[in-house]
Amino acid sequence: MSTASLQLATKSVGATSTPGRAADVEQIMAIADTLVLGYGLDPAEISRIPEGTATDNYSVVDQSGHRLFVKVYRARDKLDLERASIELSEYAADGGVATARVIRSSEHELIETRGRLPLSLWSYVPHTETAEGTLSGARWSAVGAEMGRLHRRLATHPAAAPTLKPGATLCDVAAARDRFDTLISAYEHKVGLGKFETWALQAVRERQAVLGDVERILAALPPLTVQVMHGDLAGPNVLLKNDDVAAIVDFGPPTPGYLAWEIVRLGCDPKSVLSNGTENWLTGYTDLALAYRDANPKAPADDLLSSLRVGCAAKLCATFPLSAPVERPHLVDAALESYARARHEAALMLLDRLPALDETLRSTIR
Repeated sequence: MSTASLQLATKSVGATSTPGRAADVEQIMAIADTLVLGYGLDPAEISRIPEGTATDNYSVVDQSGHRLFVKVYRARDKLDLERASIELSEYAADGGVATARVIRSSEHELIETRGRLPLSLWSYVPHTETAEGTLSGARWSAVGAEMGRLHRRLATHPAAAPTLKPGATLCDVAAARDRFDTLISAYEHKVGLGKFETWALQAVRERQAVLGDVERILAALPPLTVQVMHGDLAGPNVLLKNDDVAAIVDFGPPTPGYLAWEIVRLGCDPKSVLSNGTENWLTGYTDLALAYRDANPKAPADDLLSSLRVGCAAKLCATFPLSAPVERPHLVDAALESYARARHEAALMLLDRLPALDETLRSTIR
């Protein structure tokens, strides 16, 4: 039994000796109690899944060997937003989008709150890998088509109808400049910078130095579509099975945002950009854009045509994850460091080659 796994039918909680291990087992037993109470489900095994920043995620196997997925919510005061996120996922699924399906409790609730831990129970999507760093070949078109279907469905969501908004308001460059100044000062006053912190300080300085370029990019953007979106459509939240999209997961609450940003955020997945090389990545991105257009033909052409400029500006204005060692040090680990370096490198590549990349995209999808 690891600190994150418990075979409930055969393992004794009393064998736990270390505080960390005891806390893991205590949480797993609380999950088991809630599954029995809220779902009538008798789990045989519960295992922690390392991924998850806003929730604690677990794989559950019932007595018949059927596998399910559990999300444990850390803050009860945010459960209304979590319910809205689940409802958006269900709205997408009802429109034919590939998603995981929530399983309602015996009281027909999306989130079971009667136990010690508030949690939701989901269908398990087996034999998949995420799209983070794995987009290549036919996967580009598959991801583009599924994202197009998703946005076409969410354009009908009652929370907000699609509208056009000036592209120049995508980022607040003045606010970004202030955030970078604050970060630079914080790093410079930090005693004993580690290797990643030293790199992050240099990256922040590089970002600050190109904000004038970002202002020029934003000024040239046309009006762009704002509508209800997934909210966190990045590589880790797209599950792939071979060359197909098995599920889009971890929706946010129904909030309007720039369509072009969500397209490029997934299409310019930093690790996929770097693993493919710029030329192969651009070929894949144009395949994604063409498949997206076919699946969502009502989306204005400017959203696709401007997407690389939108992605370049948004990535260069963002402080996270460069800010993590200062503002959220508990999040810093090897995975975050790798992601930060890849995201920064991809953003600078976009800026350096933007005119040529933009022209290739436009000539391909017009």
